[in-house]
Amino acid sequence: MYTVLEHRQIPKQIIKAPVGVRKAYHAWRRIVELEGPQGLRLIKGFHDEALKGEWKGFRSSRLTLKWRVIYRIEKEELSVYVVEVNPHEY
Repeated sequence: MYTVLEHRQIPKQIIKAPVGVRKAYHAWRRIVELEGPQGLRLIKGFHDEALKGEWKGFRSSRLTLKWRVIYRIEKEELSVYVVEVNPHEY
């Protein structure tokens, strides 16, 4: 089992997000807690992927077509640190 740690601003970002995004985030979090990040890859709707450039070392999962959750895996502690939940900029 993984522990999901959140940046202190995540609760504020989730409250401001639309209801569908909140539900998707809670489902995403539950999957990570039970299955770990590899469980996200089994559900294609999350489109989990590694990031490049200045976000190298982080991963992104799709909550909706517009919203993403950005996180980092810390294997030593079996924890996932959620850095940001935001609308994706195109």
